[in-house]
Amino acid sequence: MTEDKEVAMSGKKRAWIVSGVLLGVMLVFGFIFYVMLATIGNRDAGREAGPEQTLHYRYLSATSSNGMKLHALQTKPAFVTLEAIQSNVASAGKTGINGGFFFGEQLLSIAVVDGFSVNKGVGEYGSGGENVKYDRGTLVWDGASDSLSVQIAGQASQLKVKDRTRFWAQGGISMTLGDDSRWQEQIAAEHAPFPLDDRLRSAAVYDSRGALYLIVSETKGTLAAFREAIIETIGSDKLVDGIFLDGDGSSQLLSKEAALPGDNRPVVQMMRIVK
Repeated sequence: MTEDKEVAMSGKKRAWIVSGVLLGVMLVFGFIFYVMLATIGNRDAGREAGPEQTLHYRYLSATSSNGMKLHALQTKPAFVTLEAIQSNVASAGKTGINGGFFFGEQLLSIAVVDGFSVNKGVGEYGSGGENVKYDRGTLVWDGASDSLSVQIAGQASQLKVKDRTRFWAQGGISMTLGDDSRWQEQIAAEHAPFPLDDRLRSAAVYDSRGALYLIVSETKGTLAAFREAIIETIGSDKLVDGIFLDGDGSSQLLSKEAALPGDNRPVVQMMRIVK
């Protein structure tokens, strides 16, 4: 082989080596870029699935002497709204708890924000404008006075507030926290479902300072046991009143600290902390 041919062959060999090295470097950088994109995508997906991280609430948990374990989110009512979700609270990525009673995609409890029913997609019936069939305890936040009350009503139009464009109202069953001798008579009048069964429970109560507590039980119990546990562990003698919300598998909560999915069923509506 002549010297010129040897030089040419050597040049081609070097060219192939350089090309191979460049291709390898490109593949490595391509893989690194892919991993970075996948990591960012997974992180964003996690943000969508998980609860919000910068909200104004305090997480509480306690086990009462009757054995019921409670989880509660303490916040201000001004930081709360009612929202139709048609999903399980624990997987919705929104901090809060389940709302009132429902059937299918229809709400059977009042759920109104600033004068508008929250479940508008189903038409008038089931939209959240009434406590269906019975007058029931409804927790009302009056934005004009920044005050909470429990009002017994059948229709949202019956609720008394100073400004009908600045309030929310969540229907449920009266807890009658100020009258231990009459509360069972009141839940009977409001047709509370399955009060004597051991079931998961949920509630919304408030104290003398106007703080709102959104409460879900991790263990099952009767309405009486749940009420006793709340009085003992959540607010003591500072609690003013509140309502029982939907129970059993619909008792659901999501926060940074806890996720309680009930029996994994979807619920129509939740009480959501948004600030």
